Amino acid sequence: SLAFFGQAWRKEELTKGRRGFFSGKVGSFSGKLQLAHPDYELFDEITPEEAKAWAELPIPVYPATSTLPSWRIETSIRQVLGQSVIKEVIPNEILSKRNLIGLSAAIHRIHQPQKDSDYEQAIASLKFHEALLLQLSLIERRNSFAEERAAILNDAGMAMEFEKHLDFEFTDSQQRVNQEIEQDLASGKPMHRLLQGEVGSGKTVVALRAIMLAAAKNLQSVLLAPTEVLAEQHFESIRTALGEDLTRQLGLRLLTGSLGALDRKKTELDLASGKCLLAVGTHALFSERIQFADLALVVIDEQHRFGVMQREAIKQKGKAAPHVLTMTATPIPRTIAITAFGDLEISTLRELPRGRQPIETHVVKITSPALVSRVWQRVAEEVAKGRQAFVVCPRISGKEYEEGSTGASEVAPAAAEEVFDSLKKNPALAGLRVGLMHGRLDYEQKQAVMASFAAGEIDVLVSTTVIEVGVNIPNATAMIVLDADRFGISQLHQLRGRIGRGQHSGICLLLSASEEDSLAAQRLTALANSTDGFELSELDLELRGEGDVLGENQAGTKSQLRLLKVTRDGELIEQARELAKELLSQELPESLKHGMKLMLLGELASA
Repeated sequence: SLAFFGQAWRKEELTKGRRGFFSGKVGSFSGKLQLAHPDYELFDEITPEEAKAWAELPIPVYPATSTLPSWRIETSIRQVLGQSVIKEVIPNEILSKRNLIGLSAAIHRIHQPQKDSDYEQAIASLKFHEALLLQLSLIERRNSFAEERAAILNDAGMAMEFEKHLDFEFTDSQQRVNQEIEQDLASGKPMHRLLQGEVGSGKTVVALRAIMLAAAKNLQSVLLAPTEVLAEQHFESIRTALGEDLTRQLGLRLLTGSLGALDRKKTELDLASGKCLLAVGTHALFSERIQFADLALVVIDEQHRFGVMQREAIKQKGKAAPHVLTMTATPIPRTIAITAFGDLEISTLRELPRGRQPIETHVVKITSPALVSRVWQRVAEEVAKGRQAFVVCPRISGKEYEEGSTGASEVAPAAAEEVFDSLKKNPALAGLRVGLMHGRLDYEQKQAVMASFAAGEIDVLVSTTVIEVGVNIPNATAMIVLDADRFGISQLHQLRGRIGRGQHSGICLLLSASEEDSLAAQRLTALANSTDGFELSELDLELRGEGDVLGENQAGTKSQLRLLKVTRDGELIEQARELAKELLSQELPESLKHGMKLMLLGELASA
């Protein structure tokens, strides 16, 4: 029997004598088999032979809801396809060489396959469309950069002076990247380079050297950070690295949304007059009120946290096309690099500066009270040796969690304010000086806390992830991450990079309640077993899938990829890239140009 609850109208459609196919979960009621709310297809007008043939066809299954079943979606798609004319975008001679079919045939076959090989060929063809059209767009954009003109920055005088001021020597890796950047800046064409490197590999000092090349020509640079906390940290570390003379010479200024009115006005005037040759700031630098005398170089930290429109807005501030250097501490696998950042040249810093110490990482299950107690004893032991520790929490306050909580069964994540209060009373830490740091503190408060920690006046600093990037405390050797399963691999790897930066090795303890075989547990185990950011990046991609990597934050727009998966289609992407280079060496057919536009708009299926 069939059962439909609250759908009396079905009686009028499913009358005695009608025939059809019904599918769903078979149950029982009063000792009889029953289908509740089945999907079905009626076929009164066709013969049993025709019905049998229809039943043997592959049936597409769509993401359904309780109010919109898969069969209704399939019926709607069938109607749309019957009324649509889909234009081809890739010439047939390209497709036929690869045993692929055109866009129209592929879309019809993926929705209305006659046999399994139909939808298999359709999927392969649509993947190829996505790979080729995206690579064509990225390479064409890179080629368009070469047609623009930019300032020629070839005076290395200030750069050499800056190097002499440093109390360390560049690594071989940094020297190589310095040369790559120098060649770009001297070419007269705008640089578009992505600088990726391990946590602590020295990306910022490489960027500073590039800024010196602009300053030597009396031209301006900006360093863009995604958050005020990071902008403030960059400002302080740059001021320290430059020293008093170079800081004064460059007219170094900080510009964030919370800057006071008088300081903001002075910074605006210094930028407009050219007195300020280096500004560090956030999205506040995108304001229409901000004018530059002559902007030549834009350095963007963590590009994936800025939208495309924001990145383009700052580039429009220059008289000529500015050089653009992007930095990321998240190592990017090659397939991601050529898919998400295929319009950029890529430099990589794999070598850590001399003197960096090894970091030991362990996962601690919070289900064992004895192990948790040992964690705090271990912190006390590090402090007893004259060293310092970080304690990282995923939230600032418990109230913040309560406001965003979706269910009573959830366990509240550790909150920095509450952990701070708790640790001050913890017997294992008796006599230790505990400090608190988070993003809601104002600039002066944050500076005061970090200054106290740097001076050794705080033994244990409880913090949120505001210390993830840019914090350099050589004496810090221990890091405790509470609810570590709430963080991603890349973020934990960056956090871990805050310790072991001095003469002593570091220890990182990841406290977690995650189940043994869960994805969260796999992430933490991987982190405990490796300190190679590039290896961890590949694993992170496999565990998460590229949806997070190629989504709005990373690619600057919602992912255009429906079927192409960079985790498993790397070979196809490489082949598409080589073909795209070949095609762009000659005049492109209009159909391909049209397809590229649709691809970038995420409307390929509407071609």
